[in-house]
Amino acid sequence: MNIYNKSTIIDFYKKHSDCKNTLEKWYHDVLLKKWEKPNDVTRDFVKARSIKNSRVIFEINGSDYRLIAQINYLKEWVFIKFIGTHAMYDKIDPETVDLYKKKK
Repeated sequence: MNIYNKSTIIDFYKKHSDCKNTLEKWYHDVLLKKWEKPNDVTRDFVKARSIKNSRVIFEINGSDYRLIAQINYLKEWVFIKFIGTHAMYDKIDPETVDLYKKKK
Protein backbone atom coordinates (compact mmCIF):
# COMPACT_ATOMS: atom_id res chain seq x y z
CA MET A 1 0.00 0.00 0.00
CA ASN A 2 1.09 3.58 -0.55
CA ILE A 3 0.79 5.97 2.36
CA TYR A 4 -0.07 9.44 1.18
CA ASN A 5 1.13 11.60 4.05
CA LYS A 6 4.09 10.26 6.02
CA SER A 7 4.91 13.79 7.17
CA THR A 8 1.85 13.59 9.41
CA ILE A 9 3.41 10.65 11.23
CA ILE A 10 6.78 12.38 11.59
CA ASP A 11 5.23 15.63 12.84
CA PHE A 12 3.23 13.68 15.41
CA TYR A 13 6.08 11.65 16.83
CA LYS A 14 8.29 14.74 17.06
CA LYS A 15 5.77 15.93 19.66
CA HIS A 16 5.10 12.46 21.13
CA SER A 17 8.45 10.68 21.01
CA ASP A 18 7.18 7.65 22.95
CA CYS A 19 5.33 6.45 19.85
CA LYS A 20 8.07 7.00 17.25
CA ASN A 21 9.09 3.34 16.99
CA THR A 22 5.49 2.13 16.88
CA LEU A 23 4.52 4.61 14.17
CA GLU A 24 7.61 3.83 12.08
CA LYS A 25 6.85 0.12 12.36
CA TRP A 26 3.21 0.73 11.41
CA TYR A 27 4.33 2.75 8.38
CA HIS A 28 6.76 0.09 7.14
CA ASP A 29 4.31 -2.74 7.81
CA VAL A 30 1.57 -1.00 5.81
CA LEU A 31 3.92 -0.34 2.88
CA LEU A 32 4.37 -4.10 2.50
CA LYS A 33 0.63 -4.86 2.41
CA LYS A 34 -1.79 -5.20 -0.47
CA TRP A 35 -5.23 -4.89 1.03
CA GLU A 36 -8.28 -5.50 -1.12
CA LYS A 37 -10.98 -5.19 1.54
CA PRO A 38 -11.42 -4.15 5.19
CA ASN A 39 -11.10 -7.73 6.44
CA ASP A 40 -7.54 -7.81 5.06
CA VAL A 41 -6.61 -4.90 7.31
CA THR A 42 -8.13 -6.41 10.45
CA ARG A 43 -6.45 -9.72 9.64
CA ASP A 44 -3.04 -7.99 9.63
CA PHE A 45 -3.78 -5.62 12.52
CA VAL A 46 -6.04 -7.55 14.88
CA LYS A 47 -6.76 -4.53 17.09
CA ALA A 48 -7.72 -2.35 14.10
CA ARG A 49 -11.39 -1.59 13.60
CA SER A 50 -13.11 -0.91 10.26
CA ILE A 51 -15.71 1.86 10.22
CA LYS A 52 -17.77 3.68 7.58
CA ASN A 53 -16.26 5.62 4.66
CA SER A 54 -13.51 3.04 4.03
CA ARG A 55 -11.80 4.06 7.25
CA VAL A 56 -9.88 2.04 9.78
CA ILE A 57 -8.94 2.96 13.34
CA PHE A 58 -5.54 1.72 14.47
CA GLU A 59 -4.35 1.62 18.07
CA ILE A 60 -0.84 3.01 18.52
CA ASN A 61 1.14 2.20 21.69
CA GLY A 62 -1.69 0.11 23.06
CA SER A 63 -4.52 2.55 23.60
CA ASP A 64 -2.40 5.68 24.14
CA TYR A 65 -2.89 6.98 20.59
CA ARG A 66 -5.25 6.48 17.66
CA LEU A 67 -4.57 6.71 13.95
CA ILE A 68 -7.48 6.88 11.50
CA ALA A 69 -6.78 6.09 7.88
CA GLN A 70 -9.05 6.15 4.87
CA ILE A 71 -8.16 3.42 2.41
CA ASN A 72 -8.70 3.35 -1.34
CA TYR A 73 -8.39 -0.39 -1.88
CA LEU A 74 -8.60 -0.20 -5.67
CA LYS A 75 -5.76 2.32 -6.01
CA GLU A 76 -3.84 0.93 -3.01
CA TRP A 77 -3.66 4.28 -1.21
CA VAL A 78 -3.81 4.93 2.53
CA PHE A 79 -4.66 8.48 3.62
CA ILE A 80 -4.07 9.42 7.25
CA LYS A 81 -7.09 11.41 8.38
CA PHE A 82 -6.28 11.69 12.10
CA ILE A 83 -3.57 10.87 14.55
CA GLY A 84 -3.83 11.86 18.19
CA THR A 85 -4.00 10.95 21.81
CA HIS A 86 -6.86 8.90 23.13
CA ALA A 87 -8.28 12.07 24.72
CA MET A 88 -8.14 13.90 21.36
CA TYR A 89 -9.79 10.92 19.67
CA ASP A 90 -12.70 11.07 22.12
CA LYS A 91 -13.51 14.59 20.83
CA ILE A 92 -13.73 13.81 17.08
CA ASP A 93 -16.04 11.92 14.75
CA PRO A 94 -13.85 9.13 13.35
CA GLU A 95 -16.08 8.76 10.27
CA THR A 96 -15.62 12.37 9.12
CA VAL A 97 -12.46 13.77 10.73
CA ASP A 98 -9.93 15.12 8.23
CA LEU A 99 -6.63 16.72 9.19
CA TYR A 100 -6.40 18.43 5.81
CA LYS A 101 -9.92 19.78 5.45
CA LYS A 102 -9.94 23.55 5.66
CA LYS A 103 -11.71 24.83 8.74
CA LYS A 104 -14.40 27.45 8.24
